[in-house]
Amino acid sequence: MEVIKAPNDKISLIHKSVSYFGGTSYLGLATLPAFQDEVIKGIRKWGTAYGSSRHANVKLKVFNDVEKLLASQLQTEACVTVSSGMLAGKLTLDYLAQSPTRFYHYPNTHPAILAPNSLPLFIDNTLHPTLLTETIEAIAICADAVPTATVNTVDFSFIETIPKQKKITLLVDESHSIGITGETGMGIFSSIPTTHVKQKILVSSLGKAIGLPGGIIAGDSSFIEDIKATVMFSTASGMSPAYLEAYLQSADIYKAQQDKLKCNLQYFFDGLQLNYAFLFNTKYPNIYNFSPEFYESLLQKDIVITHFNYPTPKDVLSRIVLSANHTKADIDILKKSII
Repeated sequence: MEVIKAPNDKISLIHKSVSYFGGTSYLGLATLPAFQDEVIKGIRKWGTAYGSSRHANVKLKVFNDVEKLLASQLQTEACVTVSSGMLAGKLTLDYLAQSPTRFYHYPNTHPAILAPNSLPLFIDNTLHPTLLTETIEAIAICADAVPTATVNTVDFSFIETIPKQKKITLLVDESHSIGITGETGMGIFSSIPTTHVKQKILVSSLGKAIGLPGGIIAGDSSFIEDIKATVMFSTASGMSPAYLEAYLQSADIYKAQQDKLKCNLQYFFDGLQLNYAFLFNTKYPNIYNFSPEFYESLLQKDIVITHFNYPTPKDVLSRIVLSANHTKADIDILKKSII
């Protein structure tokens, strides 16, 4: 389906406009005029891009300012921005693989943090047997905070059952949770206990709820300094500083959009009885339906949802996505169409 304008609560096709409940712009920032104005101001201050190494002799203050702010918001010692969430995952995996480390992945882990030699964390709903040995070794457990095709954050209490001889690094991808989950709206990373782990590392795309083209890596200060010292980081351009400036200036906008999304979720689920075909969480903006005919049934009513083949899980994803920009009228149309 080819559209001719940025999707919002509607998408513009060549001959008509249809309702849109897809994508990942959960806070609706990509098409929000007030946020766009801040980006434009940022462009006028910093230009459209800055294609230079972060280690070059000329350093832009905005990078340091945003990274300090993000570290504070995420409750980590340090944070660094990169040009994408995929690069954040790649940098982190490559760094961890430099020393002998056995990798494990939670079900439906995003490819951004899926190491080539990674083992499944669970086999038949039980921890992988090599995790339960008394062998002293370094292991890395990789998981999305909210895995693909699910609607709840991961319960990491299983880590407490792993023998203490294992030196655990926990790598969490917050791409689909940062900005919309957690007590402060900045994800669940800070709430994950550290008793049984050697270190926690956060990676995330900022291109979803946060509405910025880039990614982040956060964790202990020493780890972040090591990431900055890698060849890949040193030779890559950073994020567009204009978008970082917009982030600095948009605290009130983020809060307002988070509040709108919460109201939209409450309005959508109020009085709605969804059957067993739906997978949902009344506090989360993705609502899945794996019935083969569901997408087409909505399309016939001029409603478009997310629907495409995805590598993890290897199935067709059909999901309704609510955003902060949907109106009550939009939501009424959707509710009537799925009852």
